[in-house]
Amino acid sequence: MQNQTEPPPETNSDKDDQAIEFDLSSTTALDLTSFQLHDLDSVELPSSLTELDLTANRLSNLDPRIANLINLRKLSFQQNLIDDAAIESISSWDSLSGLEELVLRDNKLMKVPDVSLFKKLLVFDVSFNEITSLHGMSKVSSTLKELYVSKNEVTKMEEIDHLHELQILELGSNRLRVMENLQNFTKLKELWLGRNRIKAINLCGLKYIKKISLQSNRLTSMTGLEECVALEELYLSHNGISKMEGLSTLVNLRVLDVSSNKLTSVNDIQNLTRLEDLWLNDNQIESLESVAEAVSGSREKLTTVYLENNPCAKSPNYQATLRQIFPNIEQIDSSIFA
Repeated sequence: MQNQTEPPPETNSDKDDQAIEFDLSSTTALDLTSFQLHDLDSVELPSSLTELDLTANRLSNLDPRIANLINLRKLSFQQNLIDDAAIESISSWDSLSGLEELVLRDNKLMKVPDVSLFKKLLVFDVSFNEITSLHGMSKVSSTLKELYVSKNEVTKMEEIDHLHELQILELGSNRLRVMENLQNFTKLKELWLGRNRIKAINLCGLKYIKKISLQSNRLTSMTGLEECVALEELYLSHNGISKMEGLSTLVNLRVLDVSSNKLTSVNDIQNLTRLEDLWLNDNQIESLESVAEAVSGSREKLTTVYLENNPCAKSPNYQATLRQIFPNIEQIDSSIFA
């Protein structure tokens, strides 16, 4: 399964605070990942830098010299110890107005920082913090294309409807109950809302979206997807859905995951001739023959089928029957075929 809310890897503790002794005068990209730095006092920061990666250190404050890097386009403070007070100074870094990517993932933030100075910002990541509200997002530049706020404590989708250029929105692992304020996202291609408390699908007719993840929510129905005709990947596992419906218009779908629901049959996917991966495991599907009928339009294309932990998977010669039904099958449940 595809999941963009996995925690970051452990840091490398073998590296201690140390002076960086290289000639950096003409360097454009500086990667100091996992140097375990408490500060940047020993680090030269040449004015030529366009990328600065400080991932997995022990920084609790921002070095004021970064504010003078007028060529900087990408800046990452991922996995440090930066809190709201420490990040405040970034709101006055006028010289960094050309910054395009700002990563504050996995720190100690409790609110969205003021990044209104960055008028060309394309990527903004504040995932894995303790942010309780999207208040402040209204100040983020409308140029933004990717927004990541996963694994926080956000309860409402707000102050984001001005982000008309957004292509990726990641709000997984929060406390959202309602899908809202999506109507202006006409360029959105990926929407990740897994591990929330959402009870109904409301996509406001996003006709160009290609990936939707709503796994581990409180859905009981699939309705609301009908207009997402460009959709290629749909993840709805671990919900309370009892009926497959509203899928017949999604003719571009390649991946469909409806595992761990309450399905007793497979329906409404006869038109999905491009389907390659189908996850139906951990449901209550009785008949293998009905599965074969439901996927008649995609039987030549399907290469992966998961049906384990269904009554139909207990039938005699289960895998042999599936291989007969699907001539190009490569994987049935955990078994891979040459």
